[in-house]
Amino acid sequence: MGSESPSAQYIHMVQHLIEECIVFNMSIEECMEALEKHANIKPVITSTVWKELEKENKEFFEAYAKKREEGRFNSDSESSQRQRIHDIVSESTMKNSNDDDKS
Repeated sequence: MGSESPSAQYIHMVQHLIEECIVFNMSIEECMEALEKHANIKPVITSTVWKELEKENKEFFEAYAKKREEGRFNSDSESSQRQRIHDIVSESTMKNSNDDDKS
């Protein structure tokens, strides 16, 4: 990733955080809210990246939406989700900061 532009690195960080939200079975709305609150990522950015991921992985997202509708996920408590997102954002921010220092 060292040769990527800062904007490409940012998009990849948002993508990684969205993937973590998906691990916690969050909806796009929950993900936008969590990333705005814990990572200062504007909802429009999260939504745009999420929608691009949906285009690239149509079958996965269709199955994901169906499982969410059927309530087949065993979700963690909300506080556990918030703490995990906070930890992931902190790790990503520190990693990006360290990568910038090496440049």
